[in-house]
Amino acid sequence: MIFVKNPEQLEKMKLAGRITGEALAIAGEAVREGITTAELDRKIRAHIEKCGARPSFLGYGGFPASACISINDEVIHGIPSSERYLKEGDIVKIDVGAYIGGFHGDSANTFPVGRVSDEAMRLIEVTKESFRRGVEKALIGGRIGDIGSAVDSYVTSFGFSAVREYVGHGVGHALHEDPSVPNFGKAGHGVKLCRGMTIAIEPMINAGSAKIINLADGWTVKTADGKLSAHYEHTVAITEDGPILLTEVK
Repeated sequence: MIFVKNPEQLEKMKLAGRITGEALAIAGEAVREGITTAELDRKIRAHIEKCGARPSFLGYGGFPASACISINDEVIHGIPSSERYLKEGDIVKIDVGAYIGGFHGDSANTFPVGRVSDEAMRLIEVTKESFRRGVEKALIGGRIGDIGSAVDSYVTSFGFSAVREYVGHGVGHALHEDPSVPNFGKAGHGVKLCRGMTIAIEPMINAGSAKIINLADGWTVKTADGKLSAHYEHTVAITEDGPILLTEVK
């Protein structure tokens, strides 16, 4: 079931989104060679709790941390660790959620650690641009397939590929709601977009094959071919004035 939000509920989602975006920004500013993923996770949790919210991911399905932090060929759901140090040339994906007032925010970004390869930087930039192209299609009367088609057609033009097994989703009272928002699809098909829908658009883009593998820890997802992956996400509200990025911090 798709839950459409009224103006009052959207205001509450803006608060959850702002806290989420701030926590992600704080973590991004702290990204550097030598920091552990556990320390980034602590910074995220501290800000979320300081704001009177709680981390959406902590304990979700048994997840043991406040953020998913994934490095290089890890696609998503990396578990922060005090033994995992960032290195020059890494790219690190940080995925954050905050819950307050009965609603969640959900956002992710990919950060370079120092100087990274040209391919890594191109992958990051293409992933972000694919998100923007998807958001342009998040309009009242449009279709979910419009979003996925825009993302997929853009990334494949660079020889990259969108992950199939994991997709975007609705966000609201629950962290994951209907509808699913794939990063691929056929324009003009899928669920019709309407005012008050709130969705996470989140391209997960691999430098090589779209195929993935799941690690034995039960969480971490990696590229099957060992090539890099990037991730970019905002919680987006569908409104009469166009799409609004609820987790964007300006």
